[in-house]
Amino acid sequence: MDSVAKKDGTAALGATRSRLLHTMLRVFDLDRSIDFYTRLLGMKLLRKREAPEGRYTLAFVGYGDEDAATVLELTYNWDQKEPYALGTAYGHIAVSVPDIKAACALLAKGGAKITRPPGPVKFGTTMIAFVEDPDGYKIELIERE
Repeated sequence: MDSVAKKDGTAALGATRSRLLHTMLRVFDLDRSIDFYTRLLGMKLLRKREAPEGRYTLAFVGYGDEDAATVLELTYNWDQKEPYALGTAYGHIAVSVPDIKAACALLAKGGAKITRPPGPVKFGTTMIAFVEDPDGYKIELIERE
């Protein structure tokens, strides 16, 4: 989607006043998902809110406080009877790690499914790997010091 330009040609939304707040993922088993993102990926559970009238629970996880960092919103719909079909539009989220081989070894030891082992990106040199969360969402690990 193109940004909406004001009459002077500048974007209506921009880096000086806007920022990415969170990405929402619908999850089938909230406790399992919170465990994956906190225990295996090292995020913190920032807050959790139940909405009985709407029959859902929200859990926010991330590497920093919501006022300064982009986080994940895990949405658990109480009446969901089967895992979500992920569809073809969703791609992945990305997380930086200092040592991709060590990170994958620890994740695998913790029970995570590594779907693409560490190695260079096609036609490049950046080291990447992919892991799946309990709902099958793809998470790209990118080696950065």
